[in-house]
Amino acid sequence: MDKIIIGTRGSVLALWQANFIKSELQNRFNIDSKLKIIKTTGDKILDAPLAKIGGKGLFTKELEEMLLNGSITIAVHSLKDVPVVLHDDLILAAITKREDVRDCFISYKFSDISDLPLNAKLGTTSLRRSMQLKHIRNDLDTISLRGNVQTRLQRLQNNEFDAIILAKAGLNRLNLDSKDIKFIKPLDTSFMIPAMGQGALGIECRKDCEILNYLKELNDDISSIECGFEREFIRLLNGGCQVPIGVYAQYKDSMVDIETIIGLPDGSDIIREKISGSKDSTLANELLKKVEAKGARDVLKRALESINF
Repeated sequence: MDKIIIGTRGSVLALWQANFIKSELQNRFNIDSKLKIIKTTGDKILDAPLAKIGGKGLFTKELEEMLLNGSITIAVHSLKDVPVVLHDDLILAAITKREDVRDCFISYKFSDISDLPLNAKLGTTSLRRSMQLKHIRNDLDTISLRGNVQTRLQRLQNNEFDAIILAKAGLNRLNLDSKDIKFIKPLDTSFMIPAMGQGALGIECRKDCEILNYLKELNDDISSIECGFEREFIRLLNGGCQVPIGVYAQYKDSMVDIETIIGLPDGSDIIREKISGSKDSTLANELLKKVEAKGARDVLKRALESINF
């Protein structure tokens, strides 16, 4: 077996994720590997909101190209960045056990969202987060905040923002807590629905990958079921990171609960629906029908128009 090459982005968080998979391969299967850092489109363009620079595949395209040409063996992604439709020669070999799925309010001055002053500046890269926050408080000035976790925290500390929103999973993986940041408040999923696949890692490779069977052993069954429903719903809706959609599935005792929120970036019009059923049901399709009956297609069309004005 040739030495396995793991493709990854170069941020501290991305390297943590890639090194975690590297350790799993070594400790569980005695498979040696090395990391190859790749700069993606999303890493290169930091002066524009994600929705303005191309939508799907911003953090995966270059990694997938290197998988296809054999420059790397596997790619480790934050699952929420992985497009729901892959190249015919590629496969999502494993979805790891999810970390905390929640979004997190972070500030050095204010204890939570209700404590923020009128017209507070709140940093986030996500239209999904912005939509949900502005629906609750339409005075908030949600401003695009790009860059890695450390860059975002530094800008917060420099008083460019009153608060920012980050994924709790990333904070946990980097061991950032109240000793580093004064106010950290996880936001319950009933308050803010997370992104598709949030908290999980996705391991992508070619379908003929020499270690595919080993990679499949890293798959977490429960996370795979939950994220599978979320990804199927996004696929059916033809959505992605360029439009404001949250979707969260929870699997327990052979039953799945899925909740979604779809809306305009300014939070002025939202659709929120929830559905439950067995893990073998067509829940994603049933949830799609429910939101379509409430005008989801029109809302998404208007959302895209507002982004691309």
